[in-house]
Amino acid sequence: MSHPHPELGPPPKLPKGGLRVTPLGGLGEIGRNMTVFEYDGRLLIVDCGVLFPEEEQPGIDLILPDFSSIRDRLDDIEGIVLTHGHEDHIGAVPYLLREKPDIPLIGSKLTLALIEAKLQEHRIRPYTLEVKEGERESLGPFDCEFIAVNHSIPDALAVAIRTGAGLVVATGDFKMDQLPLDKRLTDLHAFARLSEEGIDLLLSDSTNAEVPGFVPPEREISTVLRNVFANAHHRIIVASFASHVHRIQQILDAAHEYGRRVAFVGRSMVRNMGIARDLGYLRVPAGLVVDVKTLDDLPPEEVVLVCTGSQGEPMAALSRMANRDHQIRIVPGDTVILASSLIPGNENAVYRVINGLTRWGANVVHKGNAKVHVSGHASAGELLYFYNICKPRNLMPVHGEWRHLRANAELGAMTGVPKDRIVIAEDGVVVDLVDGKARISGKVQAGYVYVDGLSVGDVTESSLKDRRILGDEGIISVYVVVDSTTGKVVSGPNIQARGSGIDDAAFGPVVTKIEEAIARAAADGVAEPHQIQQLIRRTMGKWVSDSYRRRPMILPVVVEV
Repeated sequence: MSHPHPELGPPPKLPKGGLRVTPLGGLGEIGRNMTVFEYDGRLLIVDCGVLFPEEEQPGIDLILPDFSSIRDRLDDIEGIVLTHGHEDHIGAVPYLLREKPDIPLIGSKLTLALIEAKLQEHRIRPYTLEVKEGERESLGPFDCEFIAVNHSIPDALAVAIRTGAGLVVATGDFKMDQLPLDKRLTDLHAFARLSEEGIDLLLSDSTNAEVPGFVPPEREISTVLRNVFANAHHRIIVASFASHVHRIQQILDAAHEYGRRVAFVGRSMVRNMGIARDLGYLRVPAGLVVDVKTLDDLPPEEVVLVCTGSQGEPMAALSRMANRDHQIRIVPGDTVILASSLIPGNENAVYRVINGLTRWGANVVHKGNAKVHVSGHASAGELLYFYNICKPRNLMPVHGEWRHLRANAELGAMTGVPKDRIVIAEDGVVVDLVDGKARISGKVQAGYVYVDGLSVGDVTESSLKDRRILGDEGIISVYVVVDSTTGKVVSGPNIQARGSGIDDAAFGPVVTKIEEAIARAAADGVAEPHQIQQLIRRTMGKWVSDSYRRRPMILPVVVEV
């Protein structure tokens, strides 16, 4: 198996007749999926998603792929193929279209409806091309065929890309549920037909490659939900992804059966479910869904709330309910269902929400104590089955952390893919398909681009480090006025601490140390403000470390008179 080397340099010019594959996100992480294909001087992008921040990224709203490697080639882009409507596959589209609004978007009806609603908030009117499974479209030199795959959102597609370099298949996210609620199966016949043609490179979903066996059918959740509804005697609150139409459908069916009314809470949930209902993907019996404002007029045993926040997101509705920061107050007897998976990295946040809800008396039903979720990604048994159908000549695991990518590579090797034709890459690693063989040829920049409010890319790793220090250790500011000629102290030092756990009255000993250090520096002819600031920072830092074993941020301010 070939794998990236940390010292890879920029890739050479693509050989004539070769296909270049550059993942800008989604490899080594769950989210931020984006892959750039290059052939004959033209580019095709498959997916353009976001990654959600973790606890060590305070203040960050979203994390985008790094567009720097294609920024000077935006005119070469034939289009962006969107495999499905989850945020980790479409969420970064508005930020790329800000740079060139007329890049065509290609996807299924529901996927395009979801991205168009999102783009409306960004005041962008995109050019879109709706496609269905079984259709083919020529996008410049890329002949794209779209294949139905089953996932945790309707209308998901895989894409087969034909160029002079060969046939490449990108699965997107998929599983092989044999009893899907919408009766839309993963089209194994189409994959078998492509296998007969010869799949030169397969990019395959790796998320569940470590999980043995097969994913249970989505419909098995219905029995568990009905049991929860039958035994709940107060309000029911369900947290789910705002795009999980199949899961919401089962909630609606259970609510209808047990005589409850449903209200959607949260802007994204209201928007997405409205789109799904209008397009016919969500069946809503008349009178079942009501406005959240009318719930006070209903007895608690007739109420179901469907909201966001299943991943412990701090600003989502469920987290705010757990923190008593929402108009909907949790009361003893409420039942809360977390009907989603646990994305790696979110465990602490989710359990914090569960504990908060339990504290206020809620009965919390989650994946750990009831079967209220099944995955949308193929497990190892399904992947083995899939590889035996596809028989790819080269395999590139995508969509997963390192452990998932390696597990997926092993599955491919078990089914007969030669190990020297299995490429384990990471974000930014360039893979060239030349003369029928996939090889790593270099690396481009593919770091994190942080969105913080209206700021995109302005927050750096250094900024986040400062935020973590502020959050963990607090800040100490030191204000000193010095004579501009002699460098001697005229006023101060005045010291204030915030969040450091050190009382302002405790700084007496270090004031003397700072005065002495500045006096020695003045005697040596040091009068430049920046040098004095550095001196204050070192003196204060050593005193705090020796006295308290802490490392707060120290902010010296030197004013000359």
